[in-house]
Amino acid sequence: MNIIILYGGKSAEHEISILSANNVFNYLDKKRYSPILIKIDKEGNWLTDKEFLIHNNFSEIKNISDFKPLDKIMLSPRSKYPFVLNTDDIISFGADAVFPVLHGPNGEDGSVQGVLKTLNIPFVGPSVLGSAVGMDKEVMKRLLKEGGIKIGDYITARYNEIPDFEQVKSKLGLPVYIKPANMGSSVGISKVTEQNQYIDAINLAYQFDTKIVIEANITGREIECAIIGNEKPASSVPGEVIAYKDFYNYEAKYIDDKGYKLVIPAELENGISDKIRDIAVRTFQILECEGLSRVDVFLDKNNEVIVNEINTLPGFTKISMYPMLWKESGIKYEELISKLIELAIDRHQRDSNLKMSI
Repeated sequence: MNIIILYGGKSAEHEISILSANNVFNYLDKKRYSPILIKIDKEGNWLTDKEFLIHNNFSEIKNISDFKPLDKIMLSPRSKYPFVLNTDDIISFGADAVFPVLHGPNGEDGSVQGVLKTLNIPFVGPSVLGSAVGMDKEVMKRLLKEGGIKIGDYITARYNEIPDFEQVKSKLGLPVYIKPANMGSSVGISKVTEQNQYIDAINLAYQFDTKIVIEANITGREIECAIIGNEKPASSVPGEVIAYKDFYNYEAKYIDDKGYKLVIPAELENGISDKIRDIAVRTFQILECEGLSRVDVFLDKNNEVIVNEINTLPGFTKISMYPMLWKESGIKYEELISKLIELAIDRHQRDSNLKMSI
């Protein structure tokens, strides 16, 4: 089976995507699947390499970071071979499924998922709706609250709107966290403890999105749970993130491996562990997700579970929680990648059986 690994993306998380894609590529079962690499550059061009494609030798690549594709791809919706090289000789190709190893806007937010759905090709991860609401932290919070899931207090602001600091302080207290509504990997997030930090934090968040959320501080343990499945999702054992930095920021996640400690499985009483796993699955379902996601929660001193967010295409780097949680739960990396591809194909076959006419 030919599997396209789609990575990069027009996003501030472009570099993280490359790290994740390299792991997916390395752990792809080459006996079952033949990889095809497609990179989306920061301008939004879809690129591959004509010679690697013709000779079907992507497996010979040792590190995706060294792969420098230059041949642009055009898309031909609803054709048998929807990917067309924009070269002198017309070369079109297809695949049995796409693994979009994309993080952040223009990749994890439903936009690429919509393109792949239009191309009528199976893809790993949530579909358009689940991806979109999972990426937008404000919409996500509204849906979870309506679904009876406990969330933290927050305020939303839109482009050029700067909520009054004293009103924010009165409603949410201090510190607060100011975030772009549509971004991941802790990009653009600031912790604000006093007024002189406030405007800079607002301006930083607006550099990455036209909508921001200001969240109240939640004191508690940071617990993460991995989800896999379509109609009947399953949860991994929970894991705990203990940050040594001021908070679990971008640097702590991806640059300074001494900036945090992971405890997998988290040291929890059985009842609390089961409670977190149940809430993680409910969050996944309320947000209309399928395939995979990672749900992040806080566990406060009263053992109340407060959902922070969902990541619909979590990281697959060597230090990412999603694959580590499943490894501890009994699913090795290679098996996990294969399972996710199988789920993508199963969902596509299920949806293809729906009636298209009356």
